[in-house]
Amino acid sequence: MSEPENPTQQQQVTTEVVVDDSGTVPSYSNFCRVTATPEEVILDFGLNPQPFAQGRQDVKANQRLVMNFYTAKRLLTALGMTIQRHEGTFGGIELDVRRRANVPQQQPQQAQGPKGVVE
Repeated sequence: MSEPENPTQQQQVTTEVVVDDSGTVPSYSNFCRVTATPEEVILDFGLNPQPFAQGRQDVKANQRLVMNFYTAKRLLTALGMTIQRHEGTFGGIELDVRRRANVPQQQPQQAQGPKGVVE
């Protein structure tokens, strides 16, 4: 066996994380509440059946994730990169629902005489 020509040069070590998601149950959420303690970030996810309703809205949280601030910051970075890639491919994500609905404003109709009649 021969030794490397440059002993100070270290081999690059790669780490591969394999996630087993076979037992994972997917769920949909259109609501997320973020709270925190001095040590942890708490994310409550749920389904708001009336997201544009006025007044009091009761939302049942069906998933809660609790993580430390290091993991929360990694999540923030990963979500930011994912959204940036999505917007680069498909365009910006508009958060204002009124702009997103893109309801065309009706133009005032100009008074026109009956069709086929020459004045």
